[in-house]
Amino acid sequence: MTRLHLTFECDGTTLAGTLDPAPGTGGLLLVTGGNEIRGGTFSGQAALAARIAKAGFSVFRFDRRGVGDSGGTNRGFRKSRRDIEAALAAFRAIAPQVDRVVGFGNCDAASALMLGEGAGCDALVLSNPWTIEDEADTPPPAAVRARYADKLKDPREVMRLVTGGVNLGKLARGLMQAAKPRSAPSSLAADMAKGLAAFDGPVRILLASADRTAQVFEERWEAGDDRVRRCDRASHAWIEPHARQFLNTQLLEMLRRA
Repeated sequence: MTRLHLTFECDGTTLAGTLDPAPGTGGLLLVTGGNEIRGGTFSGQAALAARIAKAGFSVFRFDRRGVGDSGGTNRGFRKSRRDIEAALAAFRAIAPQVDRVVGFGNCDAASALMLGEGAGCDALVLSNPWTIEDEADTPPPAAVRARYADKLKDPREVMRLVTGGVNLGKLARGLMQAAKPRSAPSSLAADMAKGLAAFDGPVRILLASADRTAQVFEERWEAGDDRVRRCDRASHAWIEPHARQFLNTQLLEMLRRA
């Protein structure tokens, strides 16, 4: 496989991109979250791109303005729509055989795609979308319930409870938090829902059950959304072997849709 490195323009600023080419007519636009560079932590995004390209689908990754090898000022995920649109245009130009692009983002990259109404992509895979507006937010009741459920499955944690090794005051506060109803949607979550409602292509929302970001999202999102797919015992970055396979399967299913 030949991996191509290139630059393209976004509102007068030079951005850096990478293409993993493949012969298929479907392609994946990989949007990075936070201030992560396009290679990803420990090259995780690059490895994902190689796997998808090996399956026959071109993958385009990029650094948004002010991140990694790209110039300009980092405007954050809320104002990254133009960066995504410019990357999509560059992808279509360098891989003209690609006639259908799936946009994929994890964490606030998923949020950026939602806020940007898909930013021109034909389909979306949204992983663990970020809806937290205040890092000091207490964990939502669902997250607390999930944590206690996991503890009760662990014989060592049960032994700690029956032998007095658990702080009963902390346990009581946790149980009170777990008993609360669903938390109210944040304004960010409402804006994301509004943006996604304006997108008319296929959407799949992936949630890692062990990830707090995913747990908060689920608390603040409409219950019963049939676009949601969950993976048990998966963490935020899908690093577990079964979680990595789940992510690959979900992405390829969306890429293979007619």
